[in-house]
Amino acid sequence: MPASTFAAPLESRYFEDYEPDTVHEFGSVVVEEAEVLEFAQRYDPQPFHTNPEAAKQSPYGGLIASGWQTCALMMRELVDHYLAPVSSLGSPGIDELRWLLPVRPGDTLTVRATIIEAKRSRSQPDRGIIRTFIEAINQQQEVVMSLKAVNFMLCREPLDNQPTN
Repeated sequence: MPASTFAAPLESRYFEDYEPDTVHEFGSVVVEEAEVLEFAQRYDPQPFHTNPEAAKQSPYGGLIASGWQTCALMMRELVDHYLAPVSSLGSPGIDELRWLLPVRPGDTLTVRATIIEAKRSRSQPDRGIIRTFIEAINQQQEVVMSLKAVNFMLCREPLDNQPTN
């Protein structure tokens, strides 16, 4: 499935613009060693994240980023390119988070978002629910992390203006 772009720019994107079965690729972020060390020291101080020498003796054979840092890098790309500030209402959570391959200093990550489902909320018809399969991909085109996200988005059109089936 080829990557597509949204018809509406981020600043004016609403629920109706998130079409199921579309794929959106964006971002390019370089994983810096200093940031790996800083994040790990603060949030995930395991030796394979904080100590390059100890990391050489680990199963990873070298320093790797915390999976939580990979999540944070992915989230920044989603906010910058996918989740519209005019309509995003947050998320009740994610499912099936997987760290598939180590992320190393020097890697360049991009994000691929495949819209699985978009449905209007029955209880709050001014908003919709978007389910997205999200992948972080390294420079070798290997998926290093994946998850399924659920997001609430405001609708552009009130329910009474929607076509009936």
